[in-house]
Amino acid sequence: MENETKSPSKRLYSLDALRGFDMFWIMGGEGIFISLATITGWPFLQWWTGQLDHVPWHGFHFYDMIFPLFLFIAGISFPFSLAKRIEKNGSRASIYKHVIFRGLILVLLGILYNNAVNLRLGELRYGSVLGRIGLAWMFGALIFMNTKRNTRIIWLCALLIGYWLLLLIFPAHHFGAADIYSREGNLTSYIDRLLMPGKLYLGDHDPEGLLSTIPAIGTALLGMFTGEFLLSDYLKDKPLKRVLFMVIAAILLMVIGKVWNIFFPINKNLWTSSFVCFVGGLSLILFSLFYLIIDVWNYRKWAFFFVVIGMNPITIYMAERIINLRSATKFFFGGVESFLPENWASLVDAIGVVTIAWLFLYFLYK
Repeated sequence: MENETKSPSKRLYSLDALRGFDMFWIMGGEGIFISLATITGWPFLQWWTGQLDHVPWHGFHFYDMIFPLFLFIAGISFPFSLAKRIEKNGSRASIYKHVIFRGLILVLLGILYNNAVNLRLGELRYGSVLGRIGLAWMFGALIFMNTKRNTRIIWLCALLIGYWLLLLIFPAHHFGAADIYSREGNLTSYIDRLLMPGKLYLGDHDPEGLLSTIPAIGTALLGMFTGEFLLSDYLKDKPLKRVLFMVIAAILLMVIGKVWNIFFPINKNLWTSSFVCFVGGLSLILFSLFYLIIDVWNYRKWAFFFVVIGMNPITIYMAERIINLRSATKFFFGGVESFLPENWASLVDAIGVVTIAWLFLYFLYK
């Protein structure tokens, strides 16, 4: 097994694979496991099925990390893309233009994803998953480009602690809520109701609202710290120690998140600071595992399925909204499903959706 030397311009195969693993669940992977749990009744699959849905408010399920994991991965990619542009003598102005353009285009794509081509501006939902990724990544990138390492850490702490203090000091008590972190009593939801145009996702709260973008920048920065570490010379010739360093950092983040949870609950809807730390640690552990297996031990073939997905993540995210993949699944797999019991038909349907989507992405990959 050969360890490959990374150059700034080279893609991390493990990063594409992890991005594809993340998107696999969004493009239909959860349906396969839900169907398997129904058919087999196995306790582990029953438990895992429970993890494939969002927690209503406080708490954490695996599905709550799909979104922040993608933002974390985007953060890891940035130091590599920045080094590549600098290597090609890209001007600072052109890099700024690229960062801002990419951030804003994701905001526009998010609005399109939510609302299709709806010309009733007052009825649009402006907060979105893509918009959150775009803005958090953009502001994180601007911080990263204009500060040194120690200052970036100060920025991260200021964003997370500052967000906590805002919600702690300025609760929306006039709504009659005793819990300052409830949907009715928290400052984040109140500001969204007060300032966000259009409609909110939950009526009185939007999980991709204005104020909660602040801690989401922290998620992007954690990814950028990871990418910067991989590009550095620190332990460059000792990849196993590099992985161990990342795992220790990940565990430390998770511990901070769990301790902070006592005072500031882990909550994806509010993107709380404890959520940033806990999910940032989990994301780093997942990346460390993929990096170890794929880029250190050089076991790559198994990851090709995920890499195909990970090379065009925004494409498949938008395509699932625009293209009726279930119609294509019925066309190719409906005949088989008609001969099967309902539970087995659901499994075939779930596998069919993933297969059609993957073949579409494979065509783009080729």
